[in-house]
Amino acid sequence: MTPEFPVPTLDHVVVNVRDRIDDAADTYRRLGFTLTPRGYHTLGSMNHLAMFGTDYMELIAAKPGDDSRPEIMGAPFGLDGLVFGTEDATATYEALRRNEVPIDPPQQFSRPVLAGGETRDAVFRTTRLPRSAVAAGRLYFCQHLTRDLVWRDEWRHHANGAIGIARAVIAAEEPEILGGLLAHMFGPNTVRATDDGCSLSLGLSRFDVVHPAALWEMFGGAAPDSRGRRDYMAALTFRTLSLDAAETALEAGRIRGVDRIGTSLLVPATEAFGVTLEFSV
Repeated sequence: MTPEFPVPTLDHVVVNVRDRIDDAADTYRRLGFTLTPRGYHTLGSMNHLAMFGTDYMELIAAKPGDDSRPEIMGAPFGLDGLVFGTEDATATYEALRRNEVPIDPPQQFSRPVLAGGETRDAVFRTTRLPRSAVAAGRLYFCQHLTRDLVWRDEWRHHANGAIGIARAVIAAEEPEILGGLLAHMFGPNTVRATDDGCSLSLGLSRFDVVHPAALWEMFGGAAPDSRGRRDYMAALTFRTLSLDAAETALEAGRIRGVDRIGTSLLVPATEAFGVTLEFSV
């Protein structure tokens, strides 16, 4: 029987800010992002979101002094989660299990959201690969049971002109290991070899897995601090409506070290809580 694979789609990316949610929210607003009001998950974490057309970026944090979320406090600042979309987390879990992909059973949780003058619960169901299966960070699938509470037009407009996530870049000493896992998850035709490693296509986005030396060639001093890490999630590229608008927003936010290279703007990881940001048209 031919195996059935989930269709790779991007739901959101996660930037870990540990217990510094106030500082991170201020930083990302100065980077030109409109952020949702702070959310409090039933799992104990806190977040702000930057919503785009069909995907979003999440700033995730734990409450100061709270040790109930070791995957947050035990991880470095920076890009730490890449999240695929699913319309049925249980079906995705079962399909991956059949394909012998390590995957944890679905988990449901929620957070209150103020909508239309009343408080409602935004509800999510996720199924996650164990952290031991992915050296670079967290990979999981998210099903939205209340999509209307998350994608709201008033949150989709950003001073930097961002309209979506074009790619995430992952550094890996042996890119073929993660590439092999992704091909095992989604099918061999979804992952292609590149000069620097491999790449997974997800609709209009992609995940590039590259050797650390190639990452430094791409981003130079704007790359994250890699000391003590062989594999790590390193950078995000955003589509923007206007490089001029993005540059104006970054100047207004007093973001340091921004470099304009051709049709891209590069923000050092030191200015964005450990993740390199690129704005591109």
